[in-house]
Amino acid sequence: MSASVLTMQIAHIVPCTEAEGPGRRFAVWFQGCPLRCAGCCNPEMLPFDGGTAMTIDDLLRQLGRAVERHGVEGVTLLGGEPFAHAAAACGFARRVRELGLSVMIFSGYELEELRAMREPAVHELLAHTDLLVDGLFLRDQPDTTRRWIGSRNQRIHFLTERYRPDDPCWRQRDTLEIRLRGGEVTVNGFPARKAVGLWKRLDARAKR
Repeated sequence: MSASVLTMQIAHIVPCTEAEGPGRRFAVWFQGCPLRCAGCCNPEMLPFDGGTAMTIDDLLRQLGRAVERHGVEGVTLLGGEPFAHAAAACGFARRVRELGLSVMIFSGYELEELRAMREPAVHELLAHTDLLVDGLFLRDQPDTTRRWIGSRNQRIHFLTERYRPDDPCWRQRDTLEIRLRGGEVTVNGFPARKAVGLWKRLDARAKR
């Protein structure tokens, strides 16, 4: 079977965001995570059943439109847990890099754990990753100094030279994006937990 027809369960896509990594990014949230971080920002994405089955080609078509319309510079993979979907995600990441775009991943696993895994797809996904934010989200250790980082234990790994740790973008204030489209309200970015009440109020208004 061609890698391009492998399917993965996708919970959510934001074609252009500045709240999920450096620059304008195409963000993909996977449906399903084997980890259970207390206070997870996306608890509805923990079950592996749900979401929408999509192929690599499906995602690439949407990415192509995002590049054309918004000039996105890269893709961010979140979840859920991207490395729990490594078999298809690595194929997508490889194609993204072939297009000259960057790949950033948020994972609950630490880099050392990922490198110790025996699944080849995990290592291939890492090989096509420019930025990795690793570690479980700890709600009692909120990070208020680094942009895009949820808790102080989490680390940023610059796996290629595409981005630099001394870039001032990492010290800017976190941002929150709220979208209303077709009667549906979506929220992404940090501090997402503080937006739950707002999301519910806006969603109720949109459904009236």
